[in-house]
Amino acid sequence: MKVVNATALSPLPMLLVLLTGCAQRPETLIDHRAVFQRYDWWDNRDWGWYDANIPFFESPDSALNETYYYRWELVTKHLTYGSPATGYTFTEFIDRPFWSGTYGSISCPLGHQLDEARWLRDPRPAEDFARYWFETPGAQPRRYSNWYGDAVWGAYAVIGDTAFLHDILPHMEAQVAGWTDEHWDTRHEMYRWVGAWDGMETNINSRLTDDTFSGAEGYRPTLNSYLWADMSAIARTARLFGDTTTAAAYERRAADLKKRMEQELWDPGRSFFFHQFAHNEIGGIRANTLTYQSGPYAGNPHGRELIGYIPWEFSLPDSGYAEAWRFLMDTTYFAAPYGPTTVERHDPQFWISPRCCVWSGNEWPYATTQTLVAMANLLDDYDQSVVTKDDYHALLHTYALDQRMDGRPYIAEAADPMTGSWAGHNTFYHSEHYFHSGFVDLVISGLVGLRPRGDDVLDVAPLAPDSWPYFALEGVRYHGHDIDIAWDRDGTRYGRGAGLAVWVDGTEVARMPTLQRLRVALPSEPAHGPAPRLSDWAVNNEAAWFPAASASSSDPRYPPFYAVDGNRWYHPSPPDRWVAAPSKDGTDWFEVDFGAPRPVQRVTLYFLDDVDGPKVEVTGEQGDSGFPGRPGAMDVLVRPPAEYEVQSWNGTGWVDIADQHRSPEKPEGRRANTVDFPEISTSRIRVVLHHRDGATSGLTEIETWGAAEAVVPPSQEPVADLALNPTGQGFPQVSASFTGPSDDAAQAVDGRIALTHYSRNRWTAYSSPNTEDWLAVDFGAPKTVNRVELYLYADGGGIAAPEEYRVEVWTGDSWRVAAVRSRTPIRPMAWALNAVELEPVATSRVRVVFTHAPPTFTGVSEMRVF
Repeated sequence: MKVVNATALSPLPMLLVLLTGCAQRPETLIDHRAVFQRYDWWDNRDWGWYDANIPFFESPDSALNETYYYRWELVTKHLTYGSPATGYTFTEFIDRPFWSGTYGSISCPLGHQLDEARWLRDPRPAEDFARYWFETPGAQPRRYSNWYGDAVWGAYAVIGDTAFLHDILPHMEAQVAGWTDEHWDTRHEMYRWVGAWDGMETNINSRLTDDTFSGAEGYRPTLNSYLWADMSAIARTARLFGDTTTAAAYERRAADLKKRMEQELWDPGRSFFFHQFAHNEIGGIRANTLTYQSGPYAGNPHGRELIGYIPWEFSLPDSGYAEAWRFLMDTTYFAAPYGPTTVERHDPQFWISPRCCVWSGNEWPYATTQTLVAMANLLDDYDQSVVTKDDYHALLHTYALDQRMDGRPYIAEAADPMTGSWAGHNTFYHSEHYFHSGFVDLVISGLVGLRPRGDDVLDVAPLAPDSWPYFALEGVRYHGHDIDIAWDRDGTRYGRGAGLAVWVDGTEVARMPTLQRLRVALPSEPAHGPAPRLSDWAVNNEAAWFPAASASSSDPRYPPFYAVDGNRWYHPSPPDRWVAAPSKDGTDWFEVDFGAPRPVQRVTLYFLDDVDGPKVEVTGEQGDSGFPGRPGAMDVLVRPPAEYEVQSWNGTGWVDIADQHRSPEKPEGRRANTVDFPEISTSRIRVVLHHRDGATSGLTEIETWGAAEAVVPPSQEPVADLALNPTGQGFPQVSASFTGPSDDAAQAVDGRIALTHYSRNRWTAYSSPNTEDWLAVDFGAPKTVNRVELYLYADGGGIAAPEEYRVEVWTGDSWRVAAVRSRTPIRPMAWALNAVELEPVATSRVRVVFTHAPPTFTGVSEMRVF
């Protein structure tokens, strides 16, 4: 190992190390199995996935360790395979609310999400997510403010894929151009918007206007910092590719914006960055004044919000502004037992709200993450003495402990900073395991100090306390190399020698006796290349029939569509699962019909297991959900099957796929069961499940993987659902006797099933004057009908399952009640598939007549007719 002195960029000593052959690290630093066994809350128990995809971490701080692994599991709940064209994206909420974009993604937390995802050893989720925002229709990249360009550069700085960055550069520029067209104030030379679309509704500025939720348009440290960061990222990217003209142009724009921010948004009297009003507002607020410089609280010395630290999230301010940080760890300002608070505690408008969405005092993980990133940058990039490494660890430790409920890791939307309670911010099938913040990145890039760079230099500047005797970060995939970092003060923890050590691809390349900065020059050629890209042909998130999922039987609450939605989690509450009824002979099947041949070489099955799971399940506040009974309460156990077969359709019948290689060999729950085989071409895949005695079986997801570059024909088979009309044009035509003012009958036949409270894809008869209402479908020509499916909706308020319903068919001059063979379930059930088997009948129209259950009204997310 050759060690070369280099000029430090911080007051910490720093060494630049050039890679040569050194000792190999013969085994892992961290016992992975011990990590898995240490915690009893794991929902996703796919130990092989964690081994292959995440860096492992340990430290003397048990709260940090536990939250670190919880946050990796949380990522798996929100990792969403949207479609073969899009690949992966991430959701913010565990459902897909009506204000989200395609596949449920929301742009507000995209920066935090990409900062987390970049540390996955597989780069595909992060790179797909970056592309998603400009290559998937309906993605809404500017619905909320965000730092897209900076986050993309940050992903590149970890992954090191220049081809990816080159492809994304036009999107980075398009994002800045879009913000400029929509929100640039030419006169004031800054970006102008409201706090609500920072995700910070009902803040101390908007509450002083006549629009308390989304008022107070102005020049904010948020959007202006984000655009400075995005412009700076474009400039760096352009220089990387030799475009000095473009780089210089964006550098000038960024410099001008930074100057305006420091001139206009900094208050030297209060030593802080503030919101600046764009307009005169009620109560005497004057345009171009900062918070509390005018209006009802004019002259008040408070008004500080955590947004005042956001400029440091991107190392924007010059030196001389660090005095702002003296307020963060002070209990008379932001510090709290489960803080920090979003507004300083003695502010005249400080308010710990009992419910969402008031950002005037509660602990908000989104802002806490931003503040910790900013603090790490302050400690790393600035010469200051206001905060220390111990402050960083103290706040990170508090944040780790914030993420608890019922004695186990958990996070929802916002917490009481005095008690840590998520109550009021924890909605059922919405807020659970909320992915609107970061934590993994705070540990890796902050505490351990792996500072991502765009060149082939590994930069390690730990912020771990000097008092710690040890810590380790193992298995980071960085610029195509495997990186391990360990601190072992006396060499007894890991038995690899004393001090701070770094290994690259298993070879020790640097060692320091103390916790200080070091840099390692990496080989330019990565040790690991990209894996072959495959597509999942089973997923169906579109308003289309194919791929069509079906099953031999289903528990009404857990129908087949859940198992092809691109998400996977195992807990019964909230559910994302298909469960067999089960059939009387103990065998059931689950099928995916692609509608046309697809190349398939792998089937992945995610079996449920409601026995070998967490000791404590946590969920959102169910009271206003309308969910029928206790989620997950069933008459029989749900276990992995005793055995299963994977079959393909050969054109005339089902055959077992030949030459299967299974991992694991026997079915296991709460993990991927992968079946590999030589590539076949088939239009249908089926899994036959043989249930264990006394149990039924189910899936949270089935995936069918094949070559991504394959040219596949469009679906050719006829659509089985006679009611389906995704466009609303022509036949079949839907009509209703009454439709609620916020609803649309056309959404009941658009192919989208969405049963959650915030889905807003439904027909309802809300506020109808009638005791009965009907929903009808006109096929335009006679069809033979033998089955009707109703996905009934309820919201825990005015919409609920009907008291009763009946199916009627049109005879040519009148309606008559259809002859029913069977009905499942017997009584109408919301949040569920209600299926009616009919005696086959030829008719041109079908309608369902609902008898409302007073005082509520009936709702339907989707009606299918076969």
